[in-house]
Amino acid sequence: MGDHMNRAVAAAPPTRTTYRHGDLRRALLDAGIDLARDGGPDAIVLREATRRAGVVPNAAYRHFASRQDLLQAVRAWALSNLAMAMEAEMAAIPADASPAERARGSLRAVGMGYLQFALAETGLFRTAFSVPDDVEIDTDPAKAGNSGLNPFELLGAALDRWVEAGLLAPDRRPGAEYIAWSAVHGLAVLLIDGPLRSRAKEQAAVIGQRLLEMVERGLQAGG
Repeated sequence: MGDHMNRAVAAAPPTRTTYRHGDLRRALLDAGIDLARDGGPDAIVLREATRRAGVVPNAAYRHFASRQDLLQAVRAWALSNLAMAMEAEMAAIPADASPAERARGSLRAVGMGYLQFALAETGLFRTAFSVPDDVEIDTDPAKAGNSGLNPFELLGAALDRWVEAGLLAPDRRPGAEYIAWSAVHGLAVLLIDGPLRSRAKEQAAVIGQRLLEMVERGLQAGG
């Protein structure tokens, strides 16, 4: 998973001097994404986004009424890209895998995609989870990956495969997303902000795999 962990350190993007007619919203969103990538959610400032887009601040209000609106749009983009990172891992599951192998592979892919995104796009990862929204009722298509599912739904689909494959008892399925999510998210935070950050890539590869194995055993316990 080394290639997934590498993040290019880019210079601050130059201020845009022009944008295509009718595409100011996209230019502002791109600027917000650049700001979040470099500095996380706190770096998303509407005035700075307009400066980078090459327009006066008042021009932004036709597309984003406030800084919070721009933050939400960048957050949606980040969640969509997190979903695509998970889907990229899932694509590596062999086409001839058995239902049980596919179920296990799907859950591990979701977990490893999550960790890889946290390390490769730390600013966007922080932005994705900067707002305490209720994920269970969030069906915003802007937060979905290529499959049409957002990260939480991809995790739920992986756990549903566990039930279908007979790996997880149906009565243990409710709430299982939060067990798996809290474990992997906790490791992600330790890797990017905690004592594991000095060797984050190596630790993610080793501890991440062991953590996912523990999650699997915990889900099956008593099943």
